Amino acid sequence: MPVTATSTHASIEQIHVSAYKIPTDQPEADGTASWDSTTLVLVEIEGDGRIGLGYTYGHESIAHLIHSKLAKKIEGRDAMNIPSAWVEMVKAIRNNGRPGISSMAISAVDCALWDLKARILDLPLVTLLGAAHESVPVYGSGGFTSYSNKQLQKQLSGWVEQGIPRVKMKIGTHPEDDVERVRAARKAVGDKVELFVDANGAFSRKQALAFAQRLHEEFGVVWFEEPVSSDDLAGLHLIRDQGPANMDIAAGEYGYDLYYFRRMLDAEAVDVLQADVTRCGGITGFLKVGALCNAHCLELSSHCAPSESTHPCCAIMPLRPLEYFHDHERIEHMLFDGALTPENGALYPDFSRPGMGLEFKRTDAERYLVWKS
Repeated sequence: MPVTATSTHASIEQIHVSAYKIPTDQPEADGTASWDSTTLVLVEIEGDGRIGLGYTYGHESIAHLIHSKLAKKIEGRDAMNIPSAWVEMVKAIRNNGRPGISSMAISAVDCALWDLKARILDLPLVTLLGAAHESVPVYGSGGFTSYSNKQLQKQLSGWVEQGIPRVKMKIGTHPEDDVERVRAARKAVGDKVELFVDANGAFSRKQALAFAQRLHEEFGVVWFEEPVSSDDLAGLHLIRDQGPANMDIAAGEYGYDLYYFRRMLDAEAVDVLQADVTRCGGITGFLKVGALCNAHCLELSSHCAPSESTHPCCAIMPLRPLEYFHDHERIEHMLFDGALTPENGALYPDFSRPGMGLEFKRTDAERYLVWKS
């Protein structure tokens, strides 16, 4: 007897956008920037009596772009057909430029669409996507160059006490101080914890190569992120090729489209590719990057936004630890019920909740509001 396929149609009814500027708990800096606040841009999409949510981190102008440019392109469309909505959004921003805030806007909307679809079907998002992993290992990330050595040690050792066996710190603002800062970090976390460093592109090629060799030999650093600018593919390749064999070179967090990631992989620039679900085109874009990594026999690490990234991370095959970034995990726990907390060094999707499992705490967020549609 033939099987008759049936379809579920649910119209995208309304799109609401808002932006919230949250002060950091203390001044923060890395090798090339400093900041005292983080802005979350939230998208809420109504359909079939449900509300799906997604978000990105960036300037509030992202919210304006979503409201003025993207919302009208997807309102009335079928919430079940996310790829078609994604294509329409990419077409809509052609003359605005694909990298930067345009892709961040698409990312937030796309994540909300996936969340909405899973809620309409009353499924956890990871079930809808299909799980390759039951959980996502994480590394604690912060260790800002604005911290004193005492603050640095307290934060990194705190993650270890929570059961996270790998931590990352920033370097590059004052290179002359970095060896002692890494020494202090190693002392705080002990010899068994994996220690990562991130220069955010602050070094020259030869300077980065020298740091790679010394930090690995003296302190066992096993991960060097953006030792030089991610635009310097030849420089990344040099350090990956000439640096310590047991040190991974990682980059990719500023990738906004698939072509960026393909160029990085073709240049053999990294051992671990990074992608940010809030920048790379949302969950749709992230899954594409995962497939690209799989084709290149390389692993993918998710950059930041841990509670939004966990479900899609579980759905990709070539997985490396997710960045449990201090700013973002703090904001997620402040503003969302259901924000995830690591268990034994990993994040587990909540199968008791539909979608990503997050509910926005509007009352708590109200004092940070800077714009809404």
